[in-house]
Amino acid sequence: MSESSDIEVGEAEERAEAMLTAARSVIRTCMQIRSHEHVLIVTDPETAGVGRALYEASAEVTDRTLMMMMPTTHKKGAEPPSPVTDLMRRQNVVLLATKNSLTHTRARLTASREGARIASMPGITDDMFANGGITADYNALQKEIAGLNPLLRRRREVHVTTPAGTDVRFVIGARWVLEDNGICNRPRQIMNLPSGRVFVLPKEETMTGKIVIDGSWDGKLLDEPLVLLVDNGVIVNLSGGEMAEKIDDVFEQAAIPLRPSKAARVRTVAEFGFGMNSRSKLIGNMLEDQVVRGSAYFGFGDNSALGGKAMVGVHMRGVMMKPTVELQDVDLIVNGKVTARKK
Repeated sequence: MSESSDIEVGEAEERAEAMLTAARSVIRTCMQIRSHEHVLIVTDPETAGVGRALYEASAEVTDRTLMMMMPTTHKKGAEPPSPVTDLMRRQNVVLLATKNSLTHTRARLTASREGARIASMPGITDDMFANGGITADYNALQKEIAGLNPLLRRRREVHVTTPAGTDVRFVIGARWVLEDNGICNRPRQIMNLPSGRVFVLPKEETMTGKIVIDGSWDGKLLDEPLVLLVDNGVIVNLSGGEMAEKIDDVFEQAAIPLRPSKAARVRTVAEFGFGMNSRSKLIGNMLEDQVVRGSAYFGFGDNSALGGKAMVGVHMRGVMMKPTVELQDVDLIVNGKVTARKK
């Protein structure tokens, strides 16, 4: 065997070991699977390496582990095949390591109603799994995120700036969500992995200013920044080349079925959040990008999941780098560094 072949074999073995280590963290720390529990891993040909690692790690804990492979013909947004749907609702734990998200399917909703706790990893790659945000210390992350609560309570006014030009102010419209911490140990709980973010509903009609998205948009790295002008909580102008035109088209299509009086709601600034996961990197995958420690993001469109009134059927997110996030007299982030302290 040649020296290059030896190196390739060695690298493959290292990758497999790293993936198994990450899988054990998911099984034992994130999901806290026990020996009597039934576990289903749903994967597909593009994510099969992750699926196999999860199966091996789960089988070390419980012999009631199954893995199902989705067909290559499965399309984004479609329901899984009926055998998968039927198995999902019979499990204690379901791990969705698939190219396309199954989070919003009836199959997932039914499984949750039946009591399954579910982790979703849409678009997961071998490299993300072995080296990305999934490898975080989620016990420590849970404690750190919970520790933010005293600073977040009773403070409502947020100011976000970035070196790229973001300068926007708003009032929060609900409590901050602190549960995206990687620990999914309760029946009916669902979580994305990788995790590690804190987010909130901006109160409608309170946001004014400029948002510059310079990291990624909905899982795509940007060649040039997107500039969004916001007035009364709604995007009134969007620029940034070809990507801006595509986003405008999505908003226009989403507005078609709505009454004219509600069409503008598709451009609602629906969500604000910031990342806390030190193992995540900006790579062009939304689940990974939005939890990068010291980054921040805005969501646009539907805000009904957070208690808002904009039920518009579309939700997109854009990530900003090196933000400064002020919550009245508290600096949450300063130039991309999580500080979380009073000024």
